Amino acid sequence: MAAPASKTVGDLNGKWVLNKALSDSLDPALTLQGVSWFVRKAIGAATVTLHVKQYLGPPAPPSTSADPVPRIDIEQVATAGVKGTTENRCLDYEFREHSDWLFGHVKGRSRFLGVAELKAWVAGEAKTEGWVEDEFAALDWLEGDGEQKGPAGETLIVNHVVNLDAAGGWTAVQVWGFQSVGGERRYTRNIVVAKGEQFVNFKMVYDYIGDDA
Repeated sequence: MAAPASKTVGDLNGKWVLNKALSDSLDPALTLQGVSWFVRKAIGAATVTLHVKQYLGPPAPPSTSADPVPRIDIEQVATAGVKGTTENRCLDYEFREHSDWLFGHVKGRSRFLGVAELKAWVAGEAKTEGWVEDEFAALDWLEGDGEQKGPAGETLIVNHVVNLDAAGGWTAVQVWGFQSVGGERRYTRNIVVAKGEQFVNFKMVYDYIGDDA
């Protein structure tokens, strides 16, 4: 189901199901991230639903600020016996550490960005540091007036993750926003996973299935 016009980067609240037919395969990225064959096959067979809560709240440690920041809490629920994961993000672009069963020990930071700012970041810092290989992360985003719903009129959310495990060593750049996919406006993530000189670009496309009760 296409995303209603009311759903933007300023309001991702609700339930979203990964549309496998419209999305790219996750397997090459999971392989680069060191996920086992057995787990990759289970994830490939599972239906993945995001339960998203977006709100203003106090920033998580290590921040000591008393000012509220935009926050997004996501519970990923999967079928086929796959354990879910949790994404809790403060959009103040401060690194925070997190561990889970699938991706190990990581640190991540998140922020709102406009398309022009994203393109500059991708072509500059992200490419120089080896987090992206090309401009894939910055492609295909809708930019019209209805999309500019970040706190300063931004249209996108950018997440940068660094794996801290000794055997890991990968990074990931996720860009969240809305694209026209199959002729419909849909919530989409452009993702780049990098490890050394290896890069995997892929797109995840979601169907909106309503608000959480």
